Amino acid sequence: MQKLIKANLYRSELISVSGKLVERYNKCLVKLGFSETKLKSFQIDGIGWSPQVAEEKGAIDYLNNGEANPHGIIISPLQQGKPVYLPFHTFDKELMKFVFKVHGKKIKDITRDSAICLDFDQGIDAFYEPLDVLKYKTINIHFHLIDDLLNVQKEQRKLVETFNRDQNFIDENLQAALLQSAKAHGDLRERDLDLHELQYSTSSFYTRAFGGIYVLRDFITPIIVFEDETWHKEAIKDTTYDVIIFHINQPQLIDQLRDHVIIECDLGDVVKTKRYDRIKKFEMATYLKTTQHPVKDILNDPILYKSYLNKLDIEARKNVMSVERYLEKLETSNQYKISDIVDLKLYQALHQPHSSLDVKHQDLIWMLLVNVSPKDVLFTYWFDKEAFYKSFETWDESLKDWAIETISNNI
Repeated sequence: MQKLIKANLYRSELISVSGKLVERYNKCLVKLGFSETKLKSFQIDGIGWSPQVAEEKGAIDYLNNGEANPHGIIISPLQQGKPVYLPFHTFDKELMKFVFKVHGKKIKDITRDSAICLDFDQGIDAFYEPLDVLKYKTINIHFHLIDDLLNVQKEQRKLVETFNRDQNFIDENLQAALLQSAKAHGDLRERDLDLHELQYSTSSFYTRAFGGIYVLRDFITPIIVFEDETWHKEAIKDTTYDVIIFHINQPQLIDQLRDHVIIECDLGDVVKTKRYDRIKKFEMATYLKTTQHPVKDILNDPILYKSYLNKLDIEARKNVMSVERYLEKLETSNQYKISDIVDLKLYQALHQPHSSLDVKHQDLIWMLLVNVSPKDVLFTYWFDKEAFYKSFETWDESLKDWAIETISNNI
């Protein structure tokens, strides 16, 4: 990962946490039912998740009380607008945008000397079956302050009210109570600490519950796509819901998404794009084993590219050039089928969200597509960074350099 870190492409917008903020973070962890971290310093993202704390605890989902109960932690106003690097749901970033949009000013004030625990409640205490995720409709966002600050505020107001009544100002015990509260928490009387509950309505989304599920329910018929084969087999036994269920590796999935006007692919148009060029080069790289030149140079230099293309065995060469071969044959006859010539995974990778889709759905469909066939390094990085990082670790060093250059230059 050092190459990605150096290129500023690996979790580059995390917020550093140390000193007093660690103490507040730990208070949030305890309030949410988790154990404290022993780390003296670490980093967090927009929702309060820390890769260092996750590593310490050996659990990437350490902010979850089971898959149905995710949480967040706000200890700094700097979290506003920051990425959510490992969202449990694709709408987590939108949830945080919503929270700061409504309560941004109060959060800035509260986090001067306190911290906020977030409870994302969708009305489900626990998941029992995979299709329970269809119950996601409205997320109720509850806010809880550490140190029971709201009650402390009420007590301070009550103490002052008592102090100002009759001759109570001479009561030494009352004076001591006021001073003790002020030293511990400051003067809370006039501060607005009331973060009212928020509601967020979900539409289509992805969740990491049950090994990863895409819930596409804003189209002709709800479609559920499983990443985990075991949970997929379990779900198809459930006849409670009127939904279409797929495993992500089923070829029929792409056909169904096209039929429902969710994705599209016009090879004649796609072949002219930078995206096709990236995908084709990555496809070429998968066949390059022992080379005299760095893979990066082979992919970037047209002369070297042609040289190594012609060194591939005939089947590999056909796969790399399958789209061009299909389009050429189509000019002479319409009897050819795409499936007869174009490599299946390559063809799947060339699809895109249908142009009629709302923007809010396009990112989700891109994420699904890059997971069906992760051959576009730029879009995989954009729409599923964790999947990109896992693949990146397995690549040739020179291919890593090419991917970093491609992403950094947005080409």
